[in-house]
Amino acid sequence: MGFLHIGQNGFAAQIDDRALAHLKVVILSELREGHSLAFTMQHTRDEGSGRDTFWINQSTDLRFQFNGNRSPQLNRAWLKELAATTRAGTGLYLTEEPLGRAAAA
Repeated sequence: MGFLHIGQNGFAAQIDDRALAHLKVVILSELREGHSLAFTMQHTRDEGSGRDTFWINQSTDLRFQFNGNRSPQLNRAWLKELAATTRAGTGLYLTEEPLGRAAAA
């Protein structure tokens, strides 16, 4: 389990390394293209349910902290699915990984 640190207020969301690697690619791709995005994190029942939404732009402090040493093989279908959420009214949110872990180039 890794962490996504957002902003200077110390917010850190614990996210599985595999999912975090996919979020990193999507978020950085959007920022590289000059886009801002809303990112919504669902809370677990242990955290009291609910959700947080963050506005991420080129000036947002982000840090992707991975627990493991190795980068996971990326699932191209999952990357496309996550990227599609950035253009939806809901903004980016973590979806379940589609079956079939096809490598991304």
